[in-house]
Amino acid sequence: MDASPDLQRLLEQEKERMMVNEIVSKLTSECWDKCITGAPGSKFSSGETTCMTNCAQRFLDMTQIIARKLGSQ
Repeated sequence: MDASPDLQRLLEQEKERMMVNEIVSKLTSECWDKCITGAPGSKFSSGETTCMTNCAQRFLDMTQIIARKLGSQ
């Protein structure tokens, strides 16, 4: 039995939400491990902030490149 269009759309949205959550989790873990070397204080140092920003940007850029490559196959 085929799922209704509404159900299919809901399943696709949920799948996308799960993918975004997975990307955010991986990005947070990777960048935190790379940029935060000591015990965090009440706020990040300027070096930590810059590192986190750059790391997140590179991660998102690579994710988009990979998604485009997979989409074009």
